[in-house]
Amino acid sequence: MRNSLSDSHPFSKIIFSVFIVLVSFLVIILIGILFAIPIFQINLADFTNLANSYNDPDTLKFLKYLQIIQSIGLFIVPSFIIGYIFHNRPSVYLGFIATKRYLIILTILIFLAAIPLINSLAIINESMRLPNWLSGLENWMIEQEANAAQLTKTFLKMDNLGNLSFNIIMLGILPALGEELIFRGVIQRLFAEWTKNIHLGIVIAAILFSALHMQFYGFLPRMVLGILLGYLFYWSGSIWIPIIGHFVNNAMAIILYYFYGDSITNNIEGISVDSSIVIYLVIGVLLIIPLLSLFYKKVRF
Repeated sequence: MRNSLSDSHPFSKIIFSVFIVLVSFLVIILIGILFAIPIFQINLADFTNLANSYNDPDTLKFLKYLQIIQSIGLFIVPSFIIGYIFHNRPSVYLGFIATKRYLIILTILIFLAAIPLINSLAIINESMRLPNWLSGLENWMIEQEANAAQLTKTFLKMDNLGNLSFNIIMLGILPALGEELIFRGVIQRLFAEWTKNIHLGIVIAAILFSALHMQFYGFLPRMVLGILLGYLFYWSGSIWIPIIGHFVNNAMAIILYYFYGDSITNNIEGISVDSSIVIYLVIGVLLIIPLLSLFYKKVRF
């Protein structure tokens, strides 16, 4: 079965990979919930009221537990299963190869330099509005965005270094590892194989990466982030590079929120799309282009 699947058509691999992801997620979430019932002293009826109990410490602990289980079941475990099925050496298939120290340093600098670009795109994205005839869809999107923002802010409430460290693991390390494995290590590879075009594979993986987060007013910056991660993986051949870049992006947001809290989001929401944002966007592009060029040259030559 292993050899037959590895030699099958890319579209069949994609369908099979989706099946593996869904089964892995459902099995691990079910096992996780069964373990959680005695640990957190909850019953099934409590699940319907979780969204209204964010301020309850016990509920918050359970939601963080679910977040960790989700990262493991939806991204990390299925990636390794898929790698094992499609290749004799799963670690090679997923891109676990050594990388140069200077590429790691460049990756960190690239994602620090990308902050102005990503923030500018986020502000532009937030200002976008749908036509009046799609007002129902837009209202639903705004509601979903508000729910996601409320949960994120709840997770990011940190009053000591212990909470900061836990959030860096939960929201920094695990998503960086899991999402890069599935989107760059698996999805990008499969769509590039199917379309016979690596650039299409990178863009499709980036679109799916952004869409899966279900935060519509952050779609554009997250898609650009996915494209950036995709090219760094393609150029370097090492999954460690996008994992590190993804982690730097997430960790910086967590650390900044720890020190500045709501003032960051409040300031962002108060800025309109005007000439200052265009300047900020240009600065971001000017910062990142020479670093990307240097990264590419270091890999290729």
